[in-house]
Amino acid sequence: MRRTPFLPLLVIAAPAPALADAPDPSPQIIVTGSGLPLPPGTPAYGSTTIERDRLVAAASGGIESVLADVAGFQQFRRSDSRSANPSAQGATLRALGGNASSRTLVLLDGVPMADQFFGYIPFNALAPDRLSAVRITRGGGAGAFGAGAVAGTIELASGLRNDLPGLAASAFYGSENATSVSGEVTQDLGQGYVTASARWDRGDGFQTTPTDQRTPATVPAKYDSWSTSLRAVAPLSPNTEIQFRGLVFRDARTLRFAGTDSTSQGQDASIRLISRGAWQIDALAYVQARNFSNVVISARTFRKSVDQRSTPSNGIGGKIELRPPVGDAHLLRIGADTRFSSGDMFEDAYNANVPANPITARRHAGGDENVSGLFIEDDWTIGSLVLTGGVRADRWSITNGFFDMRGADGSVQAQNRFADREGWNVSGRAGVLWHASDAIALRGAAYTGFRLPTLNELYRPFTVFPITTQANATLDLEKLRGVEGGFDLTPAKGISLSVTGFYNRLGNAIANVTIGPNLRQRQNVSAIVAKGVEVSGAAQQGDFRLSASYAYSHAIVDAPGQTFGGLVPAQSPRHAANGTLAWLPKAGPMLSATVRYVSQQFEDDLQTDALKGAVTLDASARLPLGHGVTLIARGENLTDTEVITRNAAGSIDLGTPRTLWIGFRFEH
Repeated sequence: MRRTPFLPLLVIAAPAPALADAPDPSPQIIVTGSGLPLPPGTPAYGSTTIERDRLVAAASGGIESVLADVAGFQQFRRSDSRSANPSAQGATLRALGGNASSRTLVLLDGVPMADQFFGYIPFNALAPDRLSAVRITRGGGAGAFGAGAVAGTIELASGLRNDLPGLAASAFYGSENATSVSGEVTQDLGQGYVTASARWDRGDGFQTTPTDQRTPATVPAKYDSWSTSLRAVAPLSPNTEIQFRGLVFRDARTLRFAGTDSTSQGQDASIRLISRGAWQIDALAYVQARNFSNVVISARTFRKSVDQRSTPSNGIGGKIELRPPVGDAHLLRIGADTRFSSGDMFEDAYNANVPANPITARRHAGGDENVSGLFIEDDWTIGSLVLTGGVRADRWSITNGFFDMRGADGSVQAQNRFADREGWNVSGRAGVLWHASDAIALRGAAYTGFRLPTLNELYRPFTVFPITTQANATLDLEKLRGVEGGFDLTPAKGISLSVTGFYNRLGNAIANVTIGPNLRQRQNVSAIVAKGVEVSGAAQQGDFRLSASYAYSHAIVDAPGQTFGGLVPAQSPRHAANGTLAWLPKAGPMLSATVRYVSQQFEDDLQTDALKGAVTLDASARLPLGHGVTLIARGENLTDTEVITRNAAGSIDLGTPRTLWIGFRFEH
C-alpha cells in the first residue's frame, strides 16, 4: 500500500526515424486498458493505493477485507459478504457511519457500483484477482467524482494486460465445507485483448448466533454466490482505444434462522472511450439491472413475517471528460456526467403468530432519482508547487415516489404519493501540494460533497427484531464540508510515512433515530462531526515488507436538544488499526500475516447496545510447486476472536470465526 498514482499509463512510443527513400512506418499502437493518467494534484487529497500483489493475497479472498487495509474503512456492520445481509453492506470512511447506505462512492472502471434502491455494494461480485489496483480517497469529492462521495471515493481498476496471465485457475477448500473455484482466460485479439473470468463460492457457513441464544430453528450462515465477467479492449487509432466490460452475478445467503433467505443479483454493462491525443477524452456509458429478495423469520415463532420477494432496480448513466491542451503547466478537466436510478419493492407481510401464517398485507413502494452535473477542474504546476481546484454544479431530482399497501383481500390500506422534488447543488474542492524536497511533501485540501437519500431510506420501512425502522419520504440531501492537511515522507528507499489530520462536518446526516420503544425512523440530524488523524506507513528491507495504518476518528452527533446529541454515531469506532508483515522473495515460498484492531462501537443512536472491540489475525502462505502450480494456505481470524457484528437489545450476531483454507492456483 503506497501513496502514489495508480493505473500507470504506458508511454506511446514515437515512430522510429525513417530511412532515406523508405516509407514511414505505421504508428505504433499500444493498448493499455487503463483510464487517463491521474492529474498531478491528486496527492493533495491524500489518496492511498492498494497494489495488485496485495489484492490477490488476502486470506479471505474477498475485496472488503483488502479494503480494510485502509484504517477507517468500514461497512455498516462488521460482517463480510458471506454472513451479512447484502442490503447492510454500505461502505463508509472516517466514522461517518450510522445507516446501511454507502457514504463512499465506489467505482469500477468509472462506473458507480452501489445498488440503485438500497445503496449497498455487491462486494461478492468484485473479485480481487480481476483488478490491477484500488485507490482510496478519504474525504468529500467534487470534480469528476460527482454525487455520493461524502465520506470518500474507492476507485477499482480492472486488471491490465500485463497483470493477467493467459490462463489462470484456482480451487480452495475451507472450514465448514466451503469451496471457492475461479478461472480466467486472457487472449490477445489483434492489437487488443479480451478477458473472461468466472468465480463460484459456497459454504455450509458458521453459526452467527451465540450458543446460549440458539434455538431449534437456528442454522449456520450458509452462502452460495457466483459471478462472471467479460472485458475487451481494442484500439481505434494509435492514441484511442475502446473498452467494454460486462458483469453478471448472483448471491444467495441464509442468516440466523432456517428460511431467512436472501438473494441479490445483477447485470452490468459499460463501454468507455479513452483518447490520449492532444485533446484527451474519457467518455463512458453504462447500464445496470439489479434485484434483491429477502425473507424475514420471526425470532419468537420462527415463522415467516416478511417476504420481500422482489426489489428490481435499474441504473443508466454516463460521463464525458475533456482535457484540452493548455500548456505543460496546467491540466484542465471539463466535463459532464449523469446518473438515473429507478426501483421499486414488492413485499408481503405475514402473521407469524398464527400457525397458518397467513398474509396480512402486500406492500409496493418505489421511485426515481436523477443527478446530472457539469464540472471544471484545473491542476497548476509551479515548480515544486501544485495547486488544484474544481467546482461542479448538479441538478438533482427525486420523483414518482409512492407507497401502497393492500390487505390480503385486496382492500386498500394505504396509498401514498409523495411530492416530486428537485434542485441545484454546487460543490467544490481545492488543494495544494508542495514538494519541499525529494523526501518531504506537504499537502492541504478543503472540499464539499453531497449525497441523495436512497429510495430505500425514502420509502421502505423494515424490521430487524425487535426494532422497527420507519422510512421518511421527506429526507433532505446530506452535505459535507471538510478540511484536511498532512505530509508524506520518503526518508529512504523503501520507507514511507503519511500523516493526515482532518475535520469533516456532514450536515443533514441521515440516521436511524429512536422515537419510541423498539421504534426508529430515518431522519436528518443536524450534523455528524468527525475529526481525527490517519497514519499509514510502509517499509521494505530485502524480501521483507511491512505496511500499517491507523485511524483515530472522534465523531459525534451534533443535534442540540436531542437525546442522542453529543453521542457517537451508530456503527462508528473511534480507533482502527492494522499491520501486515510479508516475506516476498522473487522466487520460492511467500508468507504474510495481518493483524487488525477495531475499537468498541455502538449498534444504536442512544449508545445502549455496545459492540466490543476486537483484534484478529489473518495469514497466508504460498509454495510454488513448478509448472505454474502454487500451493496456497490461508487462515482467517486464527485466534478465533469473538467479533460481535450486531447487538439489538442483547440479541447478538457474530462475525467470522477461525476459518482455514487450502488450495491450488495455476497460471500459464
